[in-house]
Amino acid sequence: MSAPGADGAPGADVALAIVGAGPCGLAVAVAARQAGVSAVTFDRGCLVSGIAQYPTYMQFFSTAERLEIGGVPFVVAAEKPTRRDALAYYRLVATRHALAVRLHEAVERLEPLGGGAWLVHSRTRQGEARQTRAGGVVLATGYFGRPVRLGVPGEGLPHVRHGYTEGHEAWGADVVVVGGGNSAVDAALDMWRAGGRVTLVHFAEALDAGVKPWVRPEIEARIRDGSIAARFGCRVVAIEAEAVVVEGPGGTERLAASQVHTMTGYLPETGLLAAAGVPVDPETGIPAHDPATMATPVEGLYLAGVIASGLRANRIFIETGRDHGAAIVAHWRSRHPVHSPLPAP
Repeated sequence: MSAPGADGAPGADVALAIVGAGPCGLAVAVAARQAGVSAVTFDRGCLVSGIAQYPTYMQFFSTAERLEIGGVPFVVAAEKPTRRDALAYYRLVATRHALAVRLHEAVERLEPLGGGAWLVHSRTRQGEARQTRAGGVVLATGYFGRPVRLGVPGEGLPHVRHGYTEGHEAWGADVVVVGGGNSAVDAALDMWRAGGRVTLVHFAEALDAGVKPWVRPEIEARIRDGSIAARFGCRVVAIEAEAVVVEGPGGTERLAASQVHTMTGYLPETGLLAAAGVPVDPETGIPAHDPATMATPVEGLYLAGVIASGLRANRIFIETGRDHGAAIVAHWRSRHPVHSPLPAP
């Protein structure tokens, strides 16, 4: 499925292939279009699929103007936009700039053609294999590629979910939320409001320091009055059909749970990078790149957005990653002042 735009036809040659249709990937596509550089953006899911996976009623930490891309105003009535506001806004950006976006089309392999050009091997959700020749590739695959697993027995049971959407299903249920950051806190509060019996389990001795300041007072109050149970300094050691087994200062405890949400974060998806030969620092997880141009040591291959932050996703946000597009396009154009034909595969 493609949005309007003349550059996105399957099999067409393009100057830039962008992998990932999140806000930072879209910002690259907009910068390319404004510079007269042809581009097509691939995503294995929907438009801004990372945001689409956020909790239904989530509110952003950032204000709307800090999430703007492409010169399109992001206007909301409240101080901070919601998930729904953001989805509508990025649809507007893609439509207004007539971006070529090939959704539900996963990039499986990048084949170097020499001179910084690439053959992008992709596959649609219907199973159709496609090839697109590109004069450069931008990897903007975000931070939702690989969930951080607990690595405990029972983690693959059907009532265990990595992530959270909304609280309705928690009504009348025993729910365990694993984690102590913003995602875990939002999930715990929403499911408690929906009538769930919620227990929060966190390996640290307290909630994470980065919990949103307008949310912290409520979660702390609910824990104090016992509305939401909390087990700090505890680790999950097993998950059973109707319980979660934790170990902590008081020994081993079995917590009733018909639903389990592991809100333990994600790791960047670096498979395409590694296969293309881009070095990744084993300690920080940061792929080798020039922060000024976002170019990697592999000719014609760039990074955009949070994938450049390595294992610390909070180093780069939408409001900083959105500027990568202009830097990437400027660098690519400096190497290609006249767009020459791409080499044959």
